[in-house]
Amino acid sequence: MQEHHLSVSRTARYWTLGTSSGDVGEVWFTCHGYGQLAARFLEKLRVLDNGRRYLVAPEGLSRFYLSESPTERRVGATWMTREDRLAEIDDYVRYLDAVYADVFGSLDRARAKVHALGFSQGTSTVSRWAAMGKARIDRLTLWGGEFPPDLDLTVDSFADRLRGVRLALVYGRSDEYITPKVVSGILERLRQHGIPYEEIPFEGGHELNESVLRNLAG
Repeated sequence: MQEHHLSVSRTARYWTLGTSSGDVGEVWFTCHGYGQLAARFLEKLRVLDNGRRYLVAPEGLSRFYLSESPTERRVGATWMTREDRLAEIDDYVRYLDAVYADVFGSLDRARAKVHALGFSQGTSTVSRWAAMGKARIDRLTLWGGEFPPDLDLTVDSFADRLRGVRLALVYGRSDEYITPKVVSGILERLRQHGIPYEEIPFEGGHELNESVLRNLAG
């Protein structure tokens, strides 16, 4: 038995909130967590919509049913699984680059700051995109999720790209997934590779926090 790969074209979708007018000063690319859909996730970020921010929410390329109940067939999406994971990572990095290019096909990149925010599983997604993709990102926020432990920071271009962004690690003090041990490991790894960061803990769990979002937005 032999495994084969080929590239195919497929249709992906992303959602936006706000106006893509010439007044846009910030563009936020926001990546949802495991089992979420982009539109529902974007709704949680509505507090950021101030008339000068354009919020962009790509959706993970793999959708699935969250429940087998015949009466409630809710759908979620994921960025990747452990199956054929390297190919899925390459796919979503190219996909996010394509979304970025599509957005800035009608906006002036020179006039806008770009903020990439990932929540839960989306933190690994935006981390890899910032390191491996073509997009130019100014700020990177990892919220309630890990910095991918398999991202090879000995590759100079990856580490250099991450040193060039304003990185924030946001987590709830009672988050069951991002424990103090996990946080400690992430911060130690960033320090080892000379990647500056800001640590922003808050009182809460595995969730977005409106007050922290407002502070991030400045």
